[in-house]
Amino acid sequence: MDPRTKLMASFYYIGIIFLANNWQTYLVMFLATMVMIWASKIKMGFFLRGVRPLLWLILFTVALQVLFARGGTVYWHWGWLWITQQGLINGAYIFMRFVLIIFVSTLLTLTTQPLSLADAVESLLKPLRLIKVPVTELALVLQIALRFVPTLMDQTSKIMNAQRARGVDFGTGNIFQQMKAVVPLLIPLFVSSFSTADDLATAMESRGYQGGDGRTKYRVLHYHNADWLAGGAMVVLTVLLVILRR
Repeated sequence: MDPRTKLMASFYYIGIIFLANNWQTYLVMFLATMVMIWASKIKMGFFLRGVRPLLWLILFTVALQVLFARGGTVYWHWGWLWITQQGLINGAYIFMRFVLIIFVSTLLTLTTQPLSLADAVESLLKPLRLIKVPVTELALVLQIALRFVPTLMDQTSKIMNAQRARGVDFGTGNIFQQMKAVVPLLIPLFVSSFSTADDLATAMESRGYQGGDGRTKYRVLHYHNADWLAGGAMVVLTVLLVILRR
């Protein structure tokens, strides 16, 4: 599929998740997500690993819904804490919403190359050129940021190993001690990042970079039948959600 279609469909899908307000609509969204995952031929383990880093945030948000939302049968009550039927339902819906959003975001990143995403953003923002927005430069910044993420991760690993060799322990102590231990990591990382950015800017200037005016594209984006089919599927999904809402 065209990266523009995948990007727009992902944002649209995340938007219509908030139309779901009962178990029928969430079931439809879950089945639609499973169909997309099946079509991608990617193992389910990749998507579950995407949920793991945010699991505590999800559980914290669910706990807030369960303990503070009121309505329906009261199952437990102590002071200002409640566990009610409506709270449990809201907690289940919030949990499902988080998981679906993470699954769709993971699907987008696993099936689309970072440079293709940057090209899609540039293409979708082209109308903003009419109001003098530097669309090409914004896309270039996005491409450079995505390109240097692995480089920064590699530099972080090297700096952490160097600091460990000097006796720094990043995993022990209370939260303030751990924050203090991160300072020797952040300072050299920032210095290295600014040095890399300066070298890159010098290299671009020496090669005569003048922005995107008059430049052609090596990767030309085209819509195909699968893109129109995906757009139709999103319309059908939206209609189903509207019909099943109460």
